[in-house]
Amino acid sequence: MNELTHFNRAGEAQMVDVGAKQETERVAQAEGCIRMQPETLRLIEQGGHAKGDVLGIARIAGIMGAKRTADLIPLCHPLALTKVDCSFEVQQATAKAAIVFCRVTVATRGRTGVEMEALCAVQIALLTIYDMCKAVDRGMVIDQVRLLEKQGGRSGHWVRSA
Repeated sequence: MNELTHFNRAGEAQMVDVGAKQETERVAQAEGCIRMQPETLRLIEQGGHAKGDVLGIARIAGIMGAKRTADLIPLCHPLALTKVDCSFEVQQATAKAAIVFCRVTVATRGRTGVEMEALCAVQIALLTIYDMCKAVDRGMVIDQVRLLEKQGGRSGHWVRSA
């Protein structure tokens, strides 16, 4: 197993020096979901929510979350992102539960990966859905946020196994 890179020899937190790394195309994809009451999903799908287009606003929030990751995660490098794609898929799981899945792909050309940006974007998008719907469903659960795939850099291509 590799060592943690965000600590120096004295055990103090440090920002990793990526200056000597080669610039490469880097892509990461992450996903997560939010579970809710079926009535909440119906409000979202029918556009009947008082706050407006829930998924449209959550999509913009996810994009903004990816762009602001370095402001939220202390040791992340600020990156010039070349792509952020945030999509949703709704699923009526049971008569008592519905799910909105969020998937985000982030890309850049740089010296460090975009895994944190993809994960942050998913979380911010799902939190936005929670925020917009909490007045009608406080029992929503954000779940299964995880990295699916990353490409580029020294460690190469990684895909989550099934």
